Amino acid sequence: MISKTTIDKVYESARLEEVIGDFVQLKKSGSNFKGLSPFTDERSPSFMVSPVKQIWKDFSSGKGGNVVAFLMEHEHFSYPEAIKYLARKYNIEIEETELSNEQKEQTNERESMYLVSEFAQKYFSEVLWKREQGKAIGLSYFKERGFTEDTIKKFDLGYCLDQWDGFTKAALNKGYQLNYLEKTGLTIVKDDVTDKDNKKTFDRFKGRVMFPIHSMSGRVLGFGGRILTNDKKAAKYLNSPESDIYHKSKVLYGIYFAKQAIAKEDNCYLVEGYTDVIQMYQRGIHNVVSSSGTALTADQIRLINRLTKNITVLFDGDAAGLRASLRGIDLILEQGMNVKVCTFPEGEDPDSFSKNNDYEDVVLYLQENSKDFIQFKASLLVEEAANDPIKRADTVRDIVNSISKIPDRIQKEIYIQECAQIMNISEAVLFNTLAQIGKKDVSDANKKIKQEQQAFDVVKNEPLRQKVDVQYELERKIIEMLLLYGDMEQQFEDLVLKENEKGDLVLEPESLDAKVYEKIYLDLQDDEIELANEQFRNIYYRLMEDLNEKEIFSITTFIANLDQELASEISSILMEEEKYVLHRWEEKDIYPKDKKVGISQLVSETILTLRCYLIKKRIGSLQENTLNKQEGNMETMEEIMNYIQLNVLLNKKLNRVLS
Repeated sequence: MISKTTIDKVYESARLEEVIGDFVQLKKSGSNFKGLSPFTDERSPSFMVSPVKQIWKDFSSGKGGNVVAFLMEHEHFSYPEAIKYLARKYNIEIEETELSNEQKEQTNERESMYLVSEFAQKYFSEVLWKREQGKAIGLSYFKERGFTEDTIKKFDLGYCLDQWDGFTKAALNKGYQLNYLEKTGLTIVKDDVTDKDNKKTFDRFKGRVMFPIHSMSGRVLGFGGRILTNDKKAAKYLNSPESDIYHKSKVLYGIYFAKQAIAKEDNCYLVEGYTDVIQMYQRGIHNVVSSSGTALTADQIRLINRLTKNITVLFDGDAAGLRASLRGIDLILEQGMNVKVCTFPEGEDPDSFSKNNDYEDVVLYLQENSKDFIQFKASLLVEEAANDPIKRADTVRDIVNSISKIPDRIQKEIYIQECAQIMNISEAVLFNTLAQIGKKDVSDANKKIKQEQQAFDVVKNEPLRQKVDVQYELERKIIEMLLLYGDMEQQFEDLVLKENEKGDLVLEPESLDAKVYEKIYLDLQDDEIELANEQFRNIYYRLMEDLNEKEIFSITTFIANLDQELASEISSILMEEEKYVLHRWEEKDIYPKDKKVGISQLVSETILTLRCYLIKKRIGSLQENTLNKQEGNMETMEEIMNYIQLNVLLNKKLNRVLS
């Protein structure tokens, strides 16, 4: 278990904007930062990070919380794993006790698979550097490829011994379960035909050099293995199979090492293989990733989209099936990203070109030879079409189809104009073709707009009382005030209900010096008010306990000790506080004024407004009971009159106008 001291140090040291900045491209927005949601597919940023409050809120998915909550949501870390990740990032020594056998058994399946993968990576690296076979075969291969020792260590490269089950036995001897070795795909398990009660095990990556595949946070998700023999029956490259932790369509090789450079350079180079990434990185070009030999997917593009809007696709000079690879460009365009394409000289690829040229030469080549996608596609397809009119027409249609994928209308028009010049065809014809291609999309979009307009009209014409849950909003405001100002000392004007000389009820002001949380607690206690919303109620009692017992109240520490659901709710409250819009209820301004009027006044008016609302609710309930019984007694009528009189007094105090 991780010690409390370590956890406290982590929370004190971790900067939310730095941690999230490793995964999402953040841009300054006032006192906050804004970026695209890492949890949903969106084009307009709604992901907010508050450095002051050290909380984040994703308005598209509704998720939110502190720095640990982000890592648990985004990287699927357990709480201890998130703390360890932050401790490593901020060079904090982790104090912990050894897990008991019972605790080890309680770790969930995903965590166990991560542990197995981490062990495998360390084992393969150790074999590469310390075993004779590893050094003679694996290390020699990497050095022949031109990789330095620092680069080999940087990318955690390794070697799996050319033995049937050398790795599997090593893992089992260390206490790792065969079940998880099989689920991660590291071990192949088959029934023994001679003995049905026994299982035969084989190392999936037997005799291969190993390329660990990392998540954006650096966790080992799976492996790519390259065979070094000329065995025609065996695949040259072999990847880990799909598992609970490894989904190849959602992973980019090298993203962990490239993420900061991608954000800094505002561009991502996309290559095809592992060695392309490593060689370019070693040459000094760090903003490079690979789709690991698989066809590019929308999920992979969205991964890049969090860091930059610009992708440069690098193709081999003699890449087979280059035309088929253009499909990936259309996918990139659909995501609203900017695409350039660069091909290398014949016989060269990113690996060999980076290896054989200096950094300055590689950078200059990429700058001078990166073409806009339409120029590249047009030159390639026109060359294929030659003088064949039918092929030429197909080429035009193909290019316009790519343009139709672009969500931005202005960009579409500019590309149509450029295409017209390149293909020597009128813009009118191209726009007509574009309209035909997008006819169904336009029709669907119009239907959606009409549906949204109808829904808006329905809401607009509903009675306003149905739109706003007054009690919910007021209780939410109380929690917000406790979080932001709970431990602040203020002078309040307390109101005491008394009878005057005529026997009428009056509210007399009395001065009260108290902390905000004390004032709220006393007022709610006096009126015997309990928050109706269960989440708010739980947060309220936790807040009162913390504010009362601790000399210094810290929002960060408070959130750290809550479960994820409550932490997310608090993040929502605090992030929305800055854009809090006061509503109207039943066309009467019963909501408290903005906080600029002063904290003490804001607190007093919020509590008074809640009183008014609950009194009116009580009056309505009593009147409804009287009508249902078709008779009233004097006690009930007197109670109703007292509540009405009190409501009038409170509203006068709030300068309300009653109808």
